Amino acid sequence: MIPGPAGRLEALLEEPETPPVIATLVCHPHPQHGGTMHNKVVYRLARGLRKEGSVVLRFNYRGVNLSEGTYDQGVGEVEDARACLTLLRERYPALPFQLAGFSFGSRIALKLGCQMRPRQILAVGFPTIYSDRSFLEGCTQRRVFIQSTSDEFGPGPDLITLYETLPEPKELHWVPSADHFFVDALDEFERTVQSVALAQI
Repeated sequence: MIPGPAGRLEALLEEPETPPVIATLVCHPHPQHGGTMHNKVVYRLARGLRKEGSVVLRFNYRGVNLSEGTYDQGVGEVEDARACLTLLRERYPALPFQLAGFSFGSRIALKLGCQMRPRQILAVGFPTIYSDRSFLEGCTQRRVFIQSTSDEFGPGPDLITLYETLPEPKELHWVPSADHFFVDALDEFERTVQSVALAQI
């Protein structure tokens, strides 16, 4: 349990089998639509990072499972992530850090990461259906987008339009899949995560 701004936050810290070379905070999907740190895409994201030498901290936002507090429209959830990242960096002060997130979690990771200096931010299944993208304006941190080719919440044409407006450095990786959750393509998704996990080490 991690002390958070609205109460204790349930979290899971996992180290790689080899000495870690980077620390990653992973943010989960929308808490009002069943999102938790145990979501299958979040799990694969964390595992792919861990295979490449990252220590990974997953956590549940306020009000999810054992985490205290109530949903706060994405505002308090950024502060939850900040509290968890602070602890992660304090525990591994010698390691560089990065942020990652899936769906709603990709927005949280980008909102927080663009305020800091991580090695990179991994935005998985970025939902273009949200109109507020102000947090991306002027963000020059390295952003890596990983998207399903059939993402119903972040359709390809919409994501490409957004991506082309963003400054460098950036990357965009497509995973052939049937939906937002990388159905029948989780192995390929995890391999893609591994391929970009340590790009800036």
